[in-house]
Amino acid sequence: MSASLNQVILIGNLTEDPELQYTQSGVARTTFTIAINRQYRDSNDELQEDTTFVPITTWRNQAENCATYLSKGRPVAVTGRLRISSYEDDDGNNRKWTSVVAQNVQFLGSGQGQAPDDEEVQSPSTDRPDKASSGDDEEIPF
Repeated sequence: MSASLNQVILIGNLTEDPELQYTQSGVARTTFTIAINRQYRDSNDELQEDTTFVPITTWRNQAENCATYLSKGRPVAVTGRLRISSYEDDDGNNRKWTSVVAQNVQFLGSGQGQAPDDEEVQSPSTDRPDKASSGDDEEIPF
């Protein structure tokens, strides 16, 4: 069997305050979206800006820390795995949802009442949901 790797590294700003929820089994889950900006010059040599919005999910202690210390506009660095989910919308159309399940969130910049600059919040392997309750089944794709 060939080797594979699913890892992303992103740096961006939160587009809204994180939303903390708990699963039925009491596991903390926080979701937020980051905006990643890119500038480039078009064919007319005019400066253009492109923004990509990426939904992020964090689990357990990391989820609670993100909900406590992060807020809209705060820059973060996220390392995690890409997750693509499929679902059927209300009209019966198949849709796909792409998000990142964070393994590590590093707080960047400063903010009032925030964790210290460049504080890293990382979940040890025992802090991730186990295979029996991976949490992936409890994620809502919209």
